[in-house]
Amino acid sequence: MIPAKAIDHRVARGTREDDPDSRPSGFTVFVKHKPLLILALALAIFHLGNAAIVPLYGLAVVAAKEANGPSFVATTIVVAQGVMVVASIVGMRAAESRNYWPVVLVSFLALPARGVLAYWITGWWGVLPVQILDGVGAGLQSVAVPGMVVRSMNGTGRINLGQGAVITVQGIGASLSPALGGWIAQWIGYQPTFLGGFGLIAVALYRVCIGRQELLNNIRNPKTFPPIASDW
Repeated sequence: MIPAKAIDHRVARGTREDDPDSRPSGFTVFVKHKPLLILALALAIFHLGNAAIVPLYGLAVVAAKEANGPSFVATTIVVAQGVMVVASIVGMRAAESRNYWPVVLVSFLALPARGVLAYWITGWWGVLPVQILDGVGAGLQSVAVPGMVVRSMNGTGRINLGQGAVITVQGIGASLSPALGGWIAQWIGYQPTFLGGFGLIAVALYRVCIGRQELLNNIRNPKTFPPIASDW
């Protein structure tokens, strides 16, 4: 029902309107695009440690007979989803005023804090702080990561390809997380598993490789959000 004339295909693809040489290019643009690759890798590492916390935390609490399984797991989902809605709104406002990269950085920092809380708090009431941080991380990433991809791929004509590639790499980390977390938990126990260093690795990778360049961009022109692709 959308009129064809209402769609600006050049803008929708992310092609620069004032650059006649900026045309949609092949998949090699993503392969050679360092910021996008680093962002995708950092997200994969983050979700490799993040996705396993909810099922393992539920197993730990139920195994200790401190909560009812079905109701406890349902509570974890409700708390995280509710906080995620609020966090996404806050993240959107923060990105508008301060940029996307610090919002993503804060979302990464939520994982180490969440792991520490899960390590020390094993009880039915511990679901609140643990899952509040889960909602914070998910909510911030839901608005900041697409914004980072759009900025990074601007002018290439492959914004949708970039979004799909990042989500695919991120999904690989999330899908492997329960298997890896379950293996580690069987080996050394539930509590030590929560202290996995994946969150810190993601923070370090993102902060060193992307944060430095984003800071330089803000110093050059703090009033605008320039694409970071040209600086790489």
